[in-house]
Amino acid sequence: MSNLKMKEAALIYLDRSGGLQKFIDDCKYYNDSKQSYAVYRFNVLINPSDIVELDAELGNHILHQPLKAAQVFQSVCYIAVKTLSLIGQLQTETQINIVLKLTHLPPLPSYCLDLCEFPRDYTSQRFYTMQGIVIAMTTVTKYTQGARFLCSDEACPLSKGFQYIRVHVPGATESATVRSDFLCNLCSSSLQEDRKFRVLGDKQIVEIITAKSLHAFQGCCNNQPFRFQSLTVFLRDESVNKMNIGNEYKVIGIPACVKTSQTAICIEANSITFCIPKVPSGISDNFRCLLSLTSSSCWKFTAILANIFASQIVPPGTYNLLKLCLLMSLVQTSDRNKELENCLDILIVTSDTILIDRLLNFSINLVPRGIRHSVSTEIFPTLSRNKYGTGAVSIQAGSALLAKGGICFIGDLASHKKDKLEQLQSAVESRSITVYISGKKFGDDVDQQMTFPVQCSFWSFLDMDSPSRRNIQKTNMLIGQMDCSLIPANLVEAFALLINCNESSPCHPLLPTVQHTLKKAIDPEGLLYLASKQFTTEDFEKLLAFAKNLNVEFSLEAERMIHGYYLASRRIRTDSICGSKLSASALKYLVSLSEAHARLNLRNKVLKEDVLIAALLFETSLTLKYGAAVFCVAPNAVFPFEQYDEEYLEQRDVYLTECQQQLQQFIATYGPGTAIFASDE
Repeated sequence: MSNLKMKEAALIYLDRSGGLQKFIDDCKYYNDSKQSYAVYRFNVLINPSDIVELDAELGNHILHQPLKAAQVFQSVCYIAVKTLSLIGQLQTETQINIVLKLTHLPPLPSYCLDLCEFPRDYTSQRFYTMQGIVIAMTTVTKYTQGARFLCSDEACPLSKGFQYIRVHVPGATESATVRSDFLCNLCSSSLQEDRKFRVLGDKQIVEIITAKSLHAFQGCCNNQPFRFQSLTVFLRDESVNKMNIGNEYKVIGIPACVKTSQTAICIEANSITFCIPKVPSGISDNFRCLLSLTSSSCWKFTAILANIFASQIVPPGTYNLLKLCLLMSLVQTSDRNKELENCLDILIVTSDTILIDRLLNFSINLVPRGIRHSVSTEIFPTLSRNKYGTGAVSIQAGSALLAKGGICFIGDLASHKKDKLEQLQSAVESRSITVYISGKKFGDDVDQQMTFPVQCSFWSFLDMDSPSRRNIQKTNMLIGQMDCSLIPANLVEAFALLINCNESSPCHPLLPTVQHTLKKAIDPEGLLYLASKQFTTEDFEKLLAFAKNLNVEFSLEAERMIHGYYLASRRIRTDSICGSKLSASALKYLVSLSEAHARLNLRNKVLKEDVLIAALLFETSLTLKYGAAVFCVAPNAVFPFEQYDEEYLEQRDVYLTECQQQLQQFIATYGPGTAIFASDE
């Protein structure tokens, strides 16, 4: 009676939810094909909340005994097929394969499978939810959805018909569905598969890790040892190719153990949802107050941010140019599943690699996807044989794809081999990486290639005091040009910003840095400056999280100015032999820099003042790459003075206003066809 009641409830639910009509439509497809199938597969969408309200017992079966619940729906669907004559070729109930697709699970701890916590109950065949980031995936291969077996004894009545049907169930291996040692229940003769009725489906294997595991890739300074384990997810049929490397997903599925070289935990995916992080509601009170106090200027707020940023690593007032660029690159990151078109790649030339390394490592920990590349790993995807013996090729993410929507800090650029630098140059220029899969090497008939978008910003540095650099000194340097002969010139040009941070540059005052280092050696955890107490690391995390989610648009005058500067710069840096030194991506970098400065000011509109900062930073970088040009910008143009008080901020505003007038004059002179309007017009 209990089983009959559940069947009635299942039929009522299908009717109310629209599932019955969908089932009838699916049956029509099978019936119109005029082909006899061994297995007829149907997906049934289940909302557990609605089911539990309708019939608690059926709801309990779906959540805790899904295989038995599928049998209830199988029986209901078989009766519907026979009653309504939906599929003329169907003979037995076992030919119907019902796959229950859940919309969600109850938000309770007992339904979560977390590899970071014990105990791990992955032996019960019920649904769990798991959230994680994809770090590896295989190519798509085939598996057996269902198969028909016949008794080998022709005199046996079960040597005909569709009495012996094997279908794949969650957690089962291929050998559990198809093998040669099955026996007839009637005469005990061996069963033989009727291969022409085998039904194949698509299969893909994905490895995910919990977001907590990303601390292993962020170069955390606490030096506490820890381990993490990936979880294997099996995707089948309509779920194949629904997950991308680097994205975070919530997976509902049934866990199981798979025997490989060692026992591995896996989960058979039932439904997949892309995880969208919550947008922070605002910024800290201290930053809100600072923003209000500096609201009269478009430049003061970001100047103060750069001044006080990372005071745990370097003293306030030092490395301001670099810190501003880092903050602007950080606000151009994204937690959303969208193309990150406005990346800001930064290459730093320095003689103090230890300090720069600490500063960059501190900065990447302020965003969720700040990845510090380890020398023992790969920057870009690599190939290996799949450990589950499916014949598929496993594609491992690499640091760049793992940093999707964030920052990939790759350390000293000169420490990478030539082929890796060429790969990096290609990825930075095209924002994609292509993996070639040799069919001969991995046992396939044809070669394949897969292209992945590279949606992160790259940070790196060059050591000015490198012994190899001393041996390769360029002699024909132009005024203002930086010697970067240690790496290919095309790679240097590919970076949006080239920043000079050596002892002779204004952004590297030596004495305050030495004093800071000595104080930190005495008291590593101490907060040495008032700024560190007023504006904490958590405050900066909230600020960046809020700023990067702002939707910004260009004002008309900002748009005209940015196009005018681009055209003028392209014109003056073009010669008859080499052509233009500015690529089409230069305009993209200028747009990104302008947007970043507006976001850092917590504004939704890009103003001409933002374009000025973008132009000064970009022109400084161009000067280091190619030498000075007509629009001559001082190396310290963005931070022209050494004192850091209210008077300094006012003087800086006056200086930047003069720079803006010079920029407009430059555009008017060298940017033909660009209309620049004065403020009164």
